[in-house]
Amino acid sequence: MHVSHLSLADFRSYARAEVPLDPGVTAFVGPNGQGKTNLVEAIGYLATLGSHRVSADAPLVRMGAERAVIRAAVTQGERRQLVELELNPGRANRARINRSSQVRPRDVLGIVRTVLFAPEDLALVKGDPGERRRFLDELVTARSPRMAAVRSDYERVLKQRNTLLKSAAMARRHGGRSMDLSTLDVWDQHLARVGAELLAQRLDLIATLLPLADKAYEQLAPGGGPLGLAYKASAGEAVDRGEARTREALYEVLLAALGEVRKQEIERGVTLVGPHRDDLVLRLGELPAKGYASHGESWSYALALRLASYELLRSEGSEPVLILDDVFAELDARRRERLAELVARGEQVLVTAAVDDDVPAVLAGTRYAVSGGEVTRL
Repeated sequence: MHVSHLSLADFRSYARAEVPLDPGVTAFVGPNGQGKTNLVEAIGYLATLGSHRVSADAPLVRMGAERAVIRAAVTQGERRQLVELELNPGRANRARINRSSQVRPRDVLGIVRTVLFAPEDLALVKGDPGERRRFLDELVTARSPRMAAVRSDYERVLKQRNTLLKSAAMARRHGGRSMDLSTLDVWDQHLARVGAELLAQRLDLIATLLPLADKAYEQLAPGGGPLGLAYKASAGEAVDRGEARTREALYEVLLAALGEVRKQEIERGVTLVGPHRDDLVLRLGELPAKGYASHGESWSYALALRLASYELLRSEGSEPVLILDDVFAELDARRRERLAELVARGEQVLVTAAVDDDVPAVLAGTRYAVSGGEVTRL
């Protein structure tokens, strides 16, 4: 699978951009702040319905414009599809496939698949649990696009449940009558049911990803491992130890855990148990990577997770587009060459770099110069 053409309208710094793309390696080269990352960010958005740089859509719309449009022609074998997203901050986004009538944005998931590595990925190792949860959930959805609906359902149930808990906490603090919380049992069941599905997918992913990540790390930093990936669940050690793996078992564990913390939840007005409170613990050798891994080791760990994701998706379906956004400038010469050798044979590899010298020679291919909002093929 590869993107054969990218069109942008009022996206980030681009009023208009038309960029033909080839299979193999394409590098976008130009000074910082000229719009290189904006191009690959747009392709990443089509794959995940989110940006790797910001959490909201408003910054993606060019200043002064009401909406932005991302359109891409995607080729997979003999099949060609045109996918389009219209970003409308403050309103519902819209989507089209093959210029057909409007579909839901999440219906485009799976048409474009990407694995994107960027400087922000250092947060996978050094950052908060939310960064690692996002990594897991985006990869879960890339493997199975139907999980977008499960994630949406979970967020909806969590929001409703938190609203009920917050109202109960406010009433309690202000000395009012106790609220009728009989509906909380129903929301507990909903949260446990949808949460169990998400948990099961995450646990399966981690088990599948670990050997791939360990191999990738050994290729990037020989003798530096082994890696360890362990799930830390807010619902308790039964999940962490692998005693609860089936959806029904996970449902029962989540439901019991919610019952155990109900008093604290009512006092605090927030849901304390569920996938939204979990973490992925990364280990390097015998130590946790966070706080112990060096800067270079952290980079290699984050790279290994992305390369493992790439190998996993490639083994389970069409090969994803691999995006390396301003990565090589951050790596030492050894890691730079090893990474380039590992990705050079990808069906489509998109690279951004400030100068030509940052792109290893093995990544020969198409070059674009990006400057002043103009994208020029060299």
